[in-house]
Amino acid sequence: MFLPPQMAETKYIHPHILFLFSDTGGGHRSATEAIIEAIQLEFDDRISTQMVDIFLDIAPRPLNYLPKWYPYMVRFPEVWGFSYRISNGTRRARVIVESAYPYVRRSLHKVIKHNPADMIVSLHPLANDPFLHALGEQHPPFITVVTDLVTGHTLWYHKDVDLCIVPTEAVYRSALLAGLRPQQVRVIGLPVADRFCQPISDKSALRQRLGWPQERRVVLLVGGGEGMGPIEKTARAIAEANLPITLVIITGRNLELKRRLEAYQWPMPALIFGFVHEMPDFMQAADILVTKAGPGTICEALNAGLPMILYSRLPGQEEGNVDYVISEGVGIWAPKTSHIVSALKAWIAHPKQLELAAEACCQAARPQAAREIARLLANRLGIFN
Repeated sequence: MFLPPQMAETKYIHPHILFLFSDTGGGHRSATEAIIEAIQLEFDDRISTQMVDIFLDIAPRPLNYLPKWYPYMVRFPEVWGFSYRISNGTRRARVIVESAYPYVRRSLHKVIKHNPADMIVSLHPLANDPFLHALGEQHPPFITVVTDLVTGHTLWYHKDVDLCIVPTEAVYRSALLAGLRPQQVRVIGLPVADRFCQPISDKSALRQRLGWPQERRVVLLVGGGEGMGPIEKTARAIAEANLPITLVIITGRNLELKRRLEAYQWPMPALIFGFVHEMPDFMQAADILVTKAGPGTICEALNAGLPMILYSRLPGQEEGNVDYVISEGVGIWAPKTSHIVSALKAWIAHPKQLELAAEACCQAARPQAAREIARLLANRLGIFN
């Protein structure tokens, strides 16, 4: 076990992996939890793991408030996009992180001292440079897992990482352009929870169990756990089009939105849900997904063979997600409600096109990504199945 002198206060019975993440969008937490779940499924208790939020658990004020600020920050996409672009360059990114390092140095050394690890896995771009700087030249294996599906920010790619795991060939090319060597980069896929990686079930059986109508196409409208985005506006536009569908709407934790939609007089079967734990079954039972261009949701839909219509994206890291969905033939970009309705009409009128999109989803899916990453990490620790 690698234990530098400053980290020798705690010892673990099994090889220990420290995961760095933060709840600042991009699916950092969900990807981290998916890998840890896969490690437990593949290797039982032979590897111990620990999650550390780089802002909430480590950063001094006011940086420790960033996870709370994030939902408000993304409500101003123009500002978010400007910040993304101005920081997305090798020199600019290095200036930013190096100028912030003196402010966070003591916190980093403290967490390193009290959390000894045989391996460090980063799932947040802002963790890489500061941690590698604080660790020094003699450090345990440091691996990054990029959670941006297509458009990877420069801060993901640090020349001193032992391995950079990426979800797509597009991110692989970005990593090489940023200076990483080919042997440092592996294309595996984006890790998602195991419940989203099960073989596709029979739609009719799922709908019967869920109590959904059988005779119509099912359109699943999702806005994330917080019910963000133009969910209500989109739902009303679909209703006004009076399409021959069953509309299933997920409002997440937005209880006020759920109340308003439940009070609406729908011209078609409409099922309104709050936060649900059956999303894998919902995706497999549906025919079309209408959602924002988040990387995790896209990959979950691919695993379910579920064609998608994307209605919004964050400037910067999610712009490439839209291009990816279109180029792979698995979905449509529809930033206006009229575009969404037109896309739904086209797929309903031409079921063969919808069938081809579903097949393309299955071809693009990487349902084994989390388990492949788990096996790779274990092998580097000298543990094999």
